Amino acid sequence: MIDAPLRTGQSLPGPDTLLDRRGEIVAGAVRQGFIDDLHPLCGVVDLDTLDELMRSLTEAYPPSMPALHTIAAKAITLRPVLARFAQAGFGCEVASPGELELALAAGFSAERIVFDSPAKTTTEIERALALGVSFNIDNFEELARVDQAIARVGRHRAVIGMRLNPQTGAGAIGAMSTATATSKFGIGLADHRDDIIDAFAVRPWLTQLHVHSGSQGLSLEHAAEGVRLIDELARQITARVGHQQVRRIDIGGGLPVNFGSDDITPSFADHRAVLEGVAPELFDGTYGLVTEFGRALTAKAGTIVARVEYTKVTGGRPIAITHAGVQVATRTIFGSAEWPLRIEVYDGQGRRRVEQPQVQDVAGPACFTGDMLAVGRDLPFVRAGDLVAVPDTGGYYFSTHFSYNALPRPAVYTVGTDSEGDRRWSLARRAQTTEEIVAEAGEPSLVPLPLFPSA
Repeated sequence: MIDAPLRTGQSLPGPDTLLDRRGEIVAGAVRQGFIDDLHPLCGVVDLDTLDELMRSLTEAYPPSMPALHTIAAKAITLRPVLARFAQAGFGCEVASPGELELALAAGFSAERIVFDSPAKTTTEIERALALGVSFNIDNFEELARVDQAIARVGRHRAVIGMRLNPQTGAGAIGAMSTATATSKFGIGLADHRDDIIDAFAVRPWLTQLHVHSGSQGLSLEHAAEGVRLIDELARQITARVGHQQVRRIDIGGGLPVNFGSDDITPSFADHRAVLEGVAPELFDGTYGLVTEFGRALTAKAGTIVARVEYTKVTGGRPIAITHAGVQVATRTIFGSAEWPLRIEVYDGQGRRRVEQPQVQDVAGPACFTGDMLAVGRDLPFVRAGDLVAVPDTGGYYFSTHFSYNALPRPAVYTVGTDSEGDRRWSLARRAQTTEEIVAEAGEPSLVPLPLFPSA
């Protein structure tokens, strides 16, 4: 449950506040006994920061504007944290059957869930219709399946839209750009504009348009251009059918996170201002809006805390061997140029080290050379028994565990200010045990299956 109500009229936390909270998190992890031989690694979500990020989004859109703000479940698949978003009035964007069930279990009502998988099965489509979950059709073949499903199911409460690829090109991170000419997501707007308009013209139940060009590595202006093109398409559909058929526009996410410092920039207000500059009709009440932010709502609230097990010097370079590596920071390990993370050093009591920095490496525990959190980084001298804190890891780093070397999923804790003004710790996810790892590795022995005649 939310320990303290969201308060209005407060600005985002500044860098000093985030740094102080992180120091409290590391010291608290030590004091609470979260770091030991069996658990040399944990994650922490600061609920005060999370609440402030949520509030900054809702305050960027006035109450008079019909907007459904959803949290992208993939960014933080922690049931009690998702429940906090639900209790704060958010919706949830899901991209798989597992995420859909997680959203329902976290307390999101069906009408506040948006299902965006690009590979929906017939069963999944029919379940969305039965539940009344909103969903966006990714391609023309899926559109045909939805036609058939609606013919079978009949009346339904689902808001159904179509995902369009504005084909505006890539941002700085190719793998995260979803508006390239050949992106796997959505229907190409430049390729199929007339077909899209025709599809709406004969299907009055198509009432939503969806666009998402990417987030990290994408400028606000680039994302806004995609939204502008969808707004233009909505007006063309209205002109074709003779009335406003598109009632809601889903503008996806599109807000990158600053991983270089504790400054929260750009802000949701910045994002809204850029959008309003190119598509003012989106903000005059003509359409309902949906947003699908993920890491922008969660990254700054998360910290990984890991123990330094050993240090050594190889080739003249000091190396710290820690327990945080590819299993929790998969994108950083395999794409360090695109996903660099900052490293902070604390002593074993949780006190920040501030001595003169020197060039060092910080390595993870996995059994391959590339498992490096940081290479050639200027850091206070790291010693065995120290703790490293990795900021900005609240988005994806707790939800995309990579089980290389059968490394366990770490525990994730939360800390937040309760109604009495006290900072209270809670458990969000238990650490995975070695017994659970073994159980997930398969059956104790091969299980014979029935024989079938050969073809």
